[in-house]
Amino acid sequence: MTFRASRRANVGAPARSLLALALTGTLLTACGGVEVRDSDGGGDSDGGDSPQDGPLELAVVPKAVGHEFWNTVRAGAECAAEEAGDVSVSWDGVTAETDVEGQVNLIQNFVTRDMDGIVYAATDSAALTPATRQALNAGIPVAMIDSGTDPQPDEVPLFATDNQNAATEAANLLAEELGEGDHEVALIEFQPGSQTNTERVDGFTAGLEQHENLTLVGQQPSHSDVNEARRVTEDILSANPDLAGIFAANEPSVLGAAQAVEAAGKSGEIVIIGWDAAPDEIAGLRSGQISALVVQNPFRMGYAGVSAMVDHLREGAELASADTGVTFLTQENLDSEEATAVLEPSCDNPPVD
Repeated sequence: MTFRASRRANVGAPARSLLALALTGTLLTACGGVEVRDSDGGGDSDGGDSPQDGPLELAVVPKAVGHEFWNTVRAGAECAAEEAGDVSVSWDGVTAETDVEGQVNLIQNFVTRDMDGIVYAATDSAALTPATRQALNAGIPVAMIDSGTDPQPDEVPLFATDNQNAATEAANLLAEELGEGDHEVALIEFQPGSQTNTERVDGFTAGLEQHENLTLVGQQPSHSDVNEARRVTEDILSANPDLAGIFAANEPSVLGAAQAVEAAGKSGEIVIIGWDAAPDEIAGLRSGQISALVVQNPFRMGYAGVSAMVDHLREGAELASADTGVTFLTQENLDSEEATAVLEPSCDNPPVD
């Protein structure tokens, strides 16, 4: 295992150990107090074989900026940096998950800036593989959050949801909500080529195979755009007037699908199982427009990625992948203590041992 030595003095507090990963998936609120630079600055490290003992500059790159999910990832990353002490986070991302080339350029720019470590979520599992390799060849360790690459280098960990198993359970939830009898259902995926999209599609379709009474009659991508999700859902509804259920595989897909169902006057009639837990999704769940939500833990993804990277750089800790978990929310458990813990924790009480 290779570590990068630093010319900086040891003025930082030791990093806290990586959080325990037994908690269910959580959406948490942001916390401040850590320096964040969006475009300037850079690392100042030599190559070397010993752990670093000075200030650290980490790049954290989401699939895209602006969505509630990635805002929560950022909150977790900044929380871990603040707790570690003397760690600055450069947060930058493209404006749309379809801008794969833009994300490649971002990672390459962070390599050129010689960051101490890079933590990011790949928009495309194949296209980002060379960028990861470029960072590793430059002696910059990489950790991935939410979405990895294909192939995923052995030395690069992934902190993410078990998307395939969770999507299979989403199919089971849809079958349970629809009940007996034959039903037509649709799938609104998001970004073809993304590892998480592939895993959720594979998991949901595998789940449908366990329910012979459910027939998939429509499958379209939203490209993580609410308006696109609404348009493709409207098309599916027009072509399939007896549609009974929808699985929407990320936040924009859920919101767009719900808008289309509402515009068709079928809210509460068509069962929607969604993914993520943005405020509008929670409102839809509470009103009955959405039947259930698969809630990830974006805070933990950001927190774990940064915390693990700091421990790796400062203490020589091995980087190892981990499942960040999910929670399934319904109207019945939305106001429970469990749900409150999932939706409203803060940096003052992050998920740790």
